[in-house]
Amino acid sequence: IALLNNVRMLTSMTQGANSGIGFETVKALAETSPDFHILLGSRSAEKGQKALNDLKAELGDSLKATISVLEIDVSNQDTIKAAKDQIESQFGKLDVLINNAGIAVYEQVDVLTSLRQTFETNVFGQLVVTETMEPLLQKSPKPYVVYVSSSQGSVYERLNPEYEHRNIRGDHYRMSKAALNMLSACHRHNYADWGCRVLAFNPGWCVSNLTGEKGREMRKKLGARDPRDPAVALVDVVLGKRDADIEKNGMVDLDGGVRPW
Repeated sequence: IALLNNVRMLTSMTQGANSGIGFETVKALAETSPDFHILLGSRSAEKGQKALNDLKAELGDSLKATISVLEIDVSNQDTIKAAKDQIESQFGKLDVLINNAGIAVYEQVDVLTSLRQTFETNVFGQLVVTETMEPLLQKSPKPYVVYVSSSQGSVYERLNPEYEHRNIRGDHYRMSKAALNMLSACHRHNYADWGCRVLAFNPGWCVSNLTGEKGREMRKKLGARDPRDPAVALVDVVLGKRDADIEKNGMVDLDGGVRPW
């Protein structure tokens, strides 16, 4: 999770931010404005601190924002509540919540275990995080909730014979992302009366740690995109540059426009 806070009272939180898209998003935000304070969310405080040290070393003088590590595990309600209390105590509000935690189970486990593990992180935990942070988001003048989803969760694309990734199975992952898209749609409807912009974001097929190191190397060989691409698009979301796309249908694509649900 990444949380962002600034002197203009912009606080952003990004979960799963110690690697992949989450890490690149924190980095891109950190280069954007000295007014931001970013909360780099990580299940492990140690891994989060290492990611922060790496980021500071990589950015050097181009680092503009301030960043701190927030320990949070979307499958552990105690850490979620503790994170909320910490944010409330330090900042009083939350402006941007980027729900980036996600897994694809690739170990050999039984079907029910795979489903439970996948939905626990990709859906259930994200719902709990958002609804726990809701009172803090309500204190923001222009709050955003972003669910990093996938076109793999689009029912339309699953049945589209022209879809480029139609032959990839990943049924449990697809199901979880479809559920996440519905969660996004529900929160979009439920939060509209207090002005919260809620969207599902398609990051495209990019290099990530979703399926482990072997999967990461496979993605590189097959030409997957740099995770910097969706990170830059997410910065545009935070800056309000994609508000028109959000208004269209709430399923925002990294390359502009919207995706079919």
